[in-house]
Amino acid sequence: MDLKQMSSFHFIACHMLILTLATVQTSTTNSTSITITKPGCPKQCGNVTVPYPFGIGSGCAFDSGFEVDCNISKKPLIGNNLTVYDISDAELRISNDFGWRCYGSNGAVIGEYMVYNTFSESSPYSFSALNRFMVVGCDDYGLMTGPDDFWYSCNASCVSSGDMTKGVCMGKGCCQKQIPKGLKYYTTEMSSTGNHTDVWSFNSCGYAFLGEADSFRFQGLPDLGDDLSVDYFFERLKATVPIVLDWAIGNLTCTQARKTEDYACTENSYCIDSDTGLGGYRCSCNPGYHGNPYLNQGCQDIDECADHPNNSLCEKICINTPGSYNCSCPHGYTGDGKKDGRGCIAPYPNQFPWIKFSAGIGAVGFMSLVVGTIWLCFRIRKRKLIEVREKFFQQNGGLLLKHRISTNDGGVKATKIFTAEELKKATDNYAHDRILGRGGNAIVYRGVLSDNRIVAIKKSRIVDESQIEQFINEVLILTQINHRNVVKLFGCCLEDEVPLLVYEYVSEGTLYEHIHNQRGGGWLNWQNRLRIAIETATALAYLHSFASMPIIHRDVKSSNILLDEFSTAKVADFGASRLIPLDQTRVATLVQELLTGLKPVSGDRNDDQKNLADYFVSSIDNNRIFQILDRRVLREGNLEQLQQMAELVKNCLQLHGEDRPTMKEVAIQLEGLRKVTGVSWSNQHVHEDNDLSDLYTVPIDTYRKTPSSYSSRIMHPAYNPS
Repeated sequence: MDLKQMSSFHFIACHMLILTLATVQTSTTNSTSITITKPGCPKQCGNVTVPYPFGIGSGCAFDSGFEVDCNISKKPLIGNNLTVYDISDAELRISNDFGWRCYGSNGAVIGEYMVYNTFSESSPYSFSALNRFMVVGCDDYGLMTGPDDFWYSCNASCVSSGDMTKGVCMGKGCCQKQIPKGLKYYTTEMSSTGNHTDVWSFNSCGYAFLGEADSFRFQGLPDLGDDLSVDYFFERLKATVPIVLDWAIGNLTCTQARKTEDYACTENSYCIDSDTGLGGYRCSCNPGYHGNPYLNQGCQDIDECADHPNNSLCEKICINTPGSYNCSCPHGYTGDGKKDGRGCIAPYPNQFPWIKFSAGIGAVGFMSLVVGTIWLCFRIRKRKLIEVREKFFQQNGGLLLKHRISTNDGGVKATKIFTAEELKKATDNYAHDRILGRGGNAIVYRGVLSDNRIVAIKKSRIVDESQIEQFINEVLILTQINHRNVVKLFGCCLEDEVPLLVYEYVSEGTLYEHIHNQRGGGWLNWQNRLRIAIETATALAYLHSFASMPIIHRDVKSSNILLDEFSTAKVADFGASRLIPLDQTRVATLVQELLTGLKPVSGDRNDDQKNLADYFVSSIDNNRIFQILDRRVLREGNLEQLQQMAELVKNCLQLHGEDRPTMKEVAIQLEGLRKVTGVSWSNQHVHEDNDLSDLYTVPIDTYRKTPSSYSSRIMHPAYNPS
């Protein structure tokens, strides 16, 4: 080693030693433990860590709403003795409670308890949308009510001990409903169609509760078995299924709070507005810092170089800076010094190889020219395609939709904008064998997305440019709908000449096919027809009362009711919907089809009876309705059910809208028909087919309304909490 090389080596060694000492000193300075509570305040109760703004006891919390009581059993409590299991940056998990109702073998109620959970308006807590309202049982209807006439219902049923599936909570022994954000209180109510008399041998109790969806897994028969007590289910829920609470400071936005003296976010932190709709905010440390953003000097710099070179992002030299770090290379090296970048490149030894370098440059230059020319051609073609798609995107309201999503206007994050390339790939370039159906205005394709979800893609033939803003508004609203009996709209594609809509795929076709093409000959009995009518009416009532804005379908017919593999009805095709109130005449036509098996319009009937609605009303007025009812309905439905169903249909066909029942009332009355029992009509009337005129012993009063007390009994069963 000559003198010059030795001098260079000594310089590099000294430089590395100085940087190493500086790094050790910085690491020592920043190795102090992170403070999470106010000075002198305990940080744990039992095994639960309680960070500020929460605090154990008076004076240790931001305000009284964040105080945690640590009892003699070392259990942290808030509110009305609710046990806290965990506290995170945005959520708490607390102990659960559930409602229950048990029956004797004769159907008598032998015990019950219903839940009422509430937080005051000034409380920092609200129930998180991570929870679900769940009902477990084989003959149970649960209702969850809250402020501003909020309510969700859930119906769990099964007919045998082998009817339910472990891990599946979709109506067979277990059902669940999503709840909105910002809920401050709720109550549970329960009722039963048959008081468990048909299922009492294996299920004598039903349960209704709120809990974290990801923590609950339905166990099937063990959750229902009558050899286990209510205590078993309670202990399982208490041990594994907490209730999740969102929390926030105050009710001001970040902009408003910064102007106040008690603004909670300290230095090196930023403010986050609460998304519950109740106002309030939370704080978080800036990138490059960690700790507690609510305490003075609570956000401390993260020393990215503390464990260099083992876990550092730098290859050679790492220099920590406040909130960040820098990488560099030793003298003579080139590169950015980053492990995920160009790193540090050592200098070439001895003479530079000019000949090899020149030959390499020439070859690389020629290849670059060829590749560049090909790339330029593809780039021009791709640019033209992008311009055309951008034109269609703007023409179809894409900029308006992106603006609404980016500003989170009305909670529209559920809306997905698909690219034309995604849907082209999903449908195999819209292959002929992917067509599910054709209509006058659209073609529907079966598609498979990149995440292997099967969807239905609706491609319209025409578009009315004057209705683009209305179309965008409807897409934003409809993608937020999450109901078991409504076909889910995932999003849209606006890069084609006309917008494309992406829906949930429903496998078993339309109700029209099952009624009129004999697909439903085996399973479409009276009970299933009544269930489909109830599911359809319940879905439409949900849409009419949707929180953001009421949605009216306007084109309810059997060809727009799809059936899945479990024969569950799903309302589809909102192409004619409008976000304004309307009457219920369309659902009446659907019920008529289910009752009669006849098509809505038929040229085989007289001119004044071609329309099924006119034909149905005429048959009622002439007391000959049984002549047009489906023979299977006559065999299986009892007289009182058919009378009430016919009366409901006629009420829905009243000339004036104010004389018709609301969709919620329709759903309630249809649900009530399940409770009606009796002898089938065919067992009471043994006349020939040509003598079916004597339907009513008392004529139908077309203006009679169902008493409010009747619907109240169905939706709000009386109980006395124990």
